Amino acid sequence: MGSPKLPVLLLPHPLILLPTARVTLPISRSLADAILSLLDDSDAVLAAIPLPAPDSPSEVTYGTAARIARLVRPRNQSSPTQPYLLSLHGIQRIRFPTPIQIDRSETLPVHNVVYPSSEGIPSRDTVEAFKHAALLLLDRLAKDSPQPQRKDDWLRVAAIVEDISEQRATWMADVLVAAVSSQYPDKLAFLAATDVEDRLRRATELFVKQSSIQEVSKKIASAVDESFSRQQKEYFLRQQLAAIQRELQSLQSSPASVGTGFGTGGATSELDDDDQADADDLADLRRKIEALDVGSEERKVGIREWRRLKRIPQGSVENGVIRSYLEWLTSVPWPSNKTTTPLDVLKDHSFLTRARAQLDADHYGLDQIKRRLMEYLAVVRLRAIADAAQTQAQGNNPSTDTFPGATPTPPTKSKGVKGPILLFVGPPGTGKTSLGQSIAKALGRPFQRISLGGVRDEAEIRGHRRTYVASGPGSIVQALRKAGRNDPVILLDEVDKVGHSNFHGDPAAALLEVLDPEQNHSFNDHYINVPIDLSQVLFICTSNTIDTISAPLLDRCEVVELSGYTYDEKMHIAKRFLLPKQICANGLSDSQLTLTDDALLHVATMYTREAGVRSLERAIGAVVRFKAVEWAEWLDKGNGTMGGEGNAKQNENGNEKQDANANENGVRKEWRATVEPHELEKILGIPRWDGEERDREEKRGVVYGLVVTGMGEGGILPVESTALPGTGRLKLTGSLGDVIKESGEIALSWVKTHAFELGITAGRGVDPLKVPDVIDVHLHLPAGAQKKDGPSAGIAMICAFVSLLSGACVPKDIAMTGEITLRGRVTPVGGIRMKVLGAHRAQIRKVILPWANRKDVEHDVALEVRREMQFFFVRTIDEALEAAFGRGALGWRKETVLLESRL
Repeated sequence: MGSPKLPVLLLPHPLILLPTARVTLPISRSLADAILSLLDDSDAVLAAIPLPAPDSPSEVTYGTAARIARLVRPRNQSSPTQPYLLSLHGIQRIRFPTPIQIDRSETLPVHNVVYPSSEGIPSRDTVEAFKHAALLLLDRLAKDSPQPQRKDDWLRVAAIVEDISEQRATWMADVLVAAVSSQYPDKLAFLAATDVEDRLRRATELFVKQSSIQEVSKKIASAVDESFSRQQKEYFLRQQLAAIQRELQSLQSSPASVGTGFGTGGATSELDDDDQADADDLADLRRKIEALDVGSEERKVGIREWRRLKRIPQGSVENGVIRSYLEWLTSVPWPSNKTTTPLDVLKDHSFLTRARAQLDADHYGLDQIKRRLMEYLAVVRLRAIADAAQTQAQGNNPSTDTFPGATPTPPTKSKGVKGPILLFVGPPGTGKTSLGQSIAKALGRPFQRISLGGVRDEAEIRGHRRTYVASGPGSIVQALRKAGRNDPVILLDEVDKVGHSNFHGDPAAALLEVLDPEQNHSFNDHYINVPIDLSQVLFICTSNTIDTISAPLLDRCEVVELSGYTYDEKMHIAKRFLLPKQICANGLSDSQLTLTDDALLHVATMYTREAGVRSLERAIGAVVRFKAVEWAEWLDKGNGTMGGEGNAKQNENGNEKQDANANENGVRKEWRATVEPHELEKILGIPRWDGEERDREEKRGVVYGLVVTGMGEGGILPVESTALPGTGRLKLTGSLGDVIKESGEIALSWVKTHAFELGITAGRGVDPLKVPDVIDVHLHLPAGAQKKDGPSAGIAMICAFVSLLSGACVPKDIAMTGEITLRGRVTPVGGIRMKVLGAHRAQIRKVILPWANRKDVEHDVALEVRREMQFFFVRTIDEALEAAFGRGALGWRKETVLLESRL
């Protein structure tokens, strides 16, 4: 006799029909018609098999023989594709002799089935374990049930389980497993268990697992309810999440106490459904901590804080504080993850050549700075090559003179070349900040800029301590994090404008540790609180003056002065950088605008007067914009094409209209791309500085001195003096400081002392201010709104007094600077380069300087400037007067020595 055959019905996933259970599902019209044909038979039975999961094999071996209990079409059925409801009642397990392939068509295929034998009685121990697990689960479900009727039902089932016989235990297992909510893999494994012993064992494991889930859920709910109060309602979700995490940790730490069925589906458990982004961040944070050097201070601190982070609940405020600290700690470029210039790049023979070409391409001139940087690069290259050779030699010749069992000494790590601390001092617009960017580009390092202007809190440099709310690291650590390397180029801009000592601390004193090459290898930020190595960082400071910088801070820096540009340098800068930049920024091309050398020189001399090139760039930009307007208007008249090539302006009539816009004579107006000097007044207006430079006059009592302004620019300043009736006193005006007032008094005292030798008075000891007439001398320095002070106006004041009292005049193309003593000595002064460049811009041809400043002129002043000017270096006031007034201009009376003869 052949095996019976049954039509097969697929149950949608994750629906499973067990014996003794009943299930209702929607079906389509075609399936309903096929089932109606089965109802004609007295025994309408079919095989209900579960549809496997999408990612599981598509073959099915087990199922359930089910009787058709009901087939209806509800009135309120909303699904047009499945308008019928089918109710099935499970009868008995079935097995297919050969696995069948899943056919998802709307049919009822017929397959051979086998009814496994259900005979056999399970052992007493298995039945007792089943009863114990079932009663425990039913008791838990009854206690947790919120509805009284539902609670009574669970208790009645528990009473039946207590009195169940061994023969009926397997039937009760089918009933309870079908009634209890369990996971799909557990029910599928229970359906496949045909042996009564195995079936009860699997039911026991499932009941134990479900009891544990119910207990944990109740425990979590109880823990949340206990901590739930009026003040903590907003933290409800956080408390629940913390309770879930604690239970998960306890489950992971304890060994499994249940069978193989427990834990299935754990990967998709809702207890592990944390925020994926947050989990990824924590995993990345842990990897960074593990990547730190073993035994290093930063690794020890990171591990300690990580352990604290895991102990503190995630919703706590302290958890966020520790996590922020760990993020900053791991983002600092420590020696373990540093990235330096590759050795292959340093070994390249064109390394220095390319670096020099980069500096020359970005800046014109500045030879002293470029020479210092090339020295640094050469040392870095030689040091890297030497370290590589030493490391290779140690690898090829390992030391064998060691004792047995001795620990081998690890190879020493090269600390590299300490970065220099450069201080660029110069007036605005001389390229200090842009030079720092060029240096970083030439070195192939990241560049970071820190503006210190107005910084008045020490914590902005060293960071805040972690005890403060919203604390964070200082600007140095922030720059290192942005750079991502431990050897960037960091520009400390406007270091002269940093705040001084106050109740917030002294920021300038905090910079002492940063800029000290002997200390910054262990810089301590208050927030990180772990020594940070800054010795590989190339620090570049910029300043307009060194007067406001503290002496200890200035001592740690290598001062490089950028005094200003000569007219020749400005011409080169304008042609190479400024003019092309403005042409590109205003939408023109090089063929559409040309500034002649005379026009550029006219702009530099007549419309700008500065040490830098910012005003020059603005003036060139005004000229370019003026020509841009003219070019646009010229194009609007149909005289050319947009952009100088292609894209011709067309309209409906094409070129015919363009020809109609020609001049009345039929000739198009040609575009004038060249700007001549005589056109600049129409574009830029009246020259600003022409009057002051041209109005110098040769007048009694007036001489021209050399000064340095507050922004570091050099220039000339007239020293005016006049005599008026009075009582023989000296009057000084012009917002003068105490030092320059003393210079005026010293100058007048020297003139009074030597009035007879200068031919001012007729006899010795005669006061020139009282004989023949009693007069006062008024000395004035123009631009009274500007404060003036400093020991460099002595020579100019003496020449002004001598010119006033003797009547001799100093030529208008002579300027001077230098301090004097009562003995008639001329002492050196500072700012020689800036003063000489200022005199050169003012078209001064002769300059009188102290003899001690001769080396400054030869070393700092460009050769082309020295060729255009004449310098007089004087040691005494007599030499200064002779250079200013000319030889023989003053009627000197030399003392005659009389000798008495004894012959």
